[in-house]
Amino acid sequence: MPAPMHEGRLDCAWLLADPGAQPAQPDVRIALEGDRIRSITPLADESADGPRLLALPALANAHDHARTFRSATLGAFGQPLESWLPFLGVVPGMDPYLCAATSFARSVRHGVANLMVHYTRVQGGMAYVDEAEAVARAARDVGVRIGFAIAMRDRHGIAYCDDAAVLAALRPGIRDAVAARLAVKPVTPAQQLALVDEVARMVEEGGHGEHVTVQYGPTAVQWCSTPLLEAIARASADTGRPVHMHLLETRYQREWADANHPGGIVRFLDDIGLLTPRLTLAHCAWARPADLALIAERGATIAVNTSSNLGLKSGIAPVPDMLKHGCRVAMGLDGMAFDEDDDALREMRLAYSLHRGWGYDTTMTREQLWAFASGHGPRSVRGSLAVGGSIAPGAAADLVLLDWDALDDDALFADTDPLDLLLARANGSHVAKVLVGGRVVVDAGRVQGIDEPALRAELLARMRSALAADRAGATSWRDTVRALADDLGPFYRRGQMMGGCC
Repeated sequence: MPAPMHEGRLDCAWLLADPGAQPAQPDVRIALEGDRIRSITPLADESADGPRLLALPALANAHDHARTFRSATLGAFGQPLESWLPFLGVVPGMDPYLCAATSFARSVRHGVANLMVHYTRVQGGMAYVDEAEAVARAARDVGVRIGFAIAMRDRHGIAYCDDAAVLAALRPGIRDAVAARLAVKPVTPAQQLALVDEVARMVEEGGHGEHVTVQYGPTAVQWCSTPLLEAIARASADTGRPVHMHLLETRYQREWADANHPGGIVRFLDDIGLLTPRLTLAHCAWARPADLALIAERGATIAVNTSSNLGLKSGIAPVPDMLKHGCRVAMGLDGMAFDEDDDALREMRLAYSLHRGWGYDTTMTREQLWAFASGHGPRSVRGSLAVGGSIAPGAAADLVLLDWDALDDDALFADTDPLDLLLARANGSHVAKVLVGGRVVVDAGRVQGIDEPALRAELLARMRSALAADRAGATSWRDTVRALADDLGPFYRRGQMMGGCC
């Protein structure tokens, strides 16, 4: 059932209403009215109520996939993206509600109110629309808002070229198994668009619209034919639905793009009508200045996934250049936060440490950081009219409340800037409450709408039982994936993914 609405006032030792743009305000009372902030008033010391809190706007995760099982658990730690992807299938599909609810709970516990779900890992076992409905119920019960992008692709199931070319480069003993599991099974653009319409109808008729925004989710240019991308561009223009896709995540994707789109892959997206304010591009780690200038000019959003790019050895995104060109840049966690825990506060701090500048140069201001972590993400999740990033009368009551005494546990000076402490040491363990639309979705560090520990225990028990029941099959496929990872290294290093792609 949905989390309860907050009742009463919020008394805070500190308020960061618009971090980086406004100074911290001490001793503040926040009053709510329904899902909105009614007022912010000074608080007399003698009337303070409850623990000392630091209030800040809720965070947003502009690119994710609602994965429950983490990379190291699957045996994929240290793999580059191209070899890492097949490891996602080494465990069987599970109940989609359990998977989504446990994933969403981990995110909201760490302060995320708006969460993008590029649904690339279908659990199976039921009709797709029924699975999407289970994910929508999970979002409602946890209390998070999600963008649900239906993954769409029609080519290149194993690498960045025709499947036959990749299979020929693999050791003979694994070719049949890889082909059976990973070779793409094309579905026409019309069928894929119809599925998006079906899911959108389910969301509307099922009353999930408060929590779910349906989107087109082309996986990436290298995995989608031009007719499919053109059809998505037309459908987005007709319906106004957002589009969410990966772009230029790794240097191998950059090489593919240069070989197959010599006029520029971003220019290609613009030519077919996809490069609009409705589009979010995940990663862009290998984007060049000309790419960024055009992305900025067209008003698309870039979702940068700092820890994911580091963990998958993809690179460091040129965030200072993105900001210099005027790009709208949002934070994504991609299910790959630095400690595999979906800690958005730590992700924000890591991104700031990498991109704020060296020495006396500033290449990312604190105001830009907060737009990255909180302000721009809601647009990617809920559409171009959504805003976030500030606490003000009339704004949505999306708040994160940190335990100030735990954060400031070695206080010496009364004039220490709370934003300094936040950026120096805050992490998910400091989160006391999270409010989304006025509902208390996290209290005392626990998700209120579901029993997260019980659901997680049930999911793990089911997974272990399923693996035990098919130990031989699961082990065999894991061995195949390990061999595939070994074979893909030489394949990419020799640039063979260029062949047969056009």
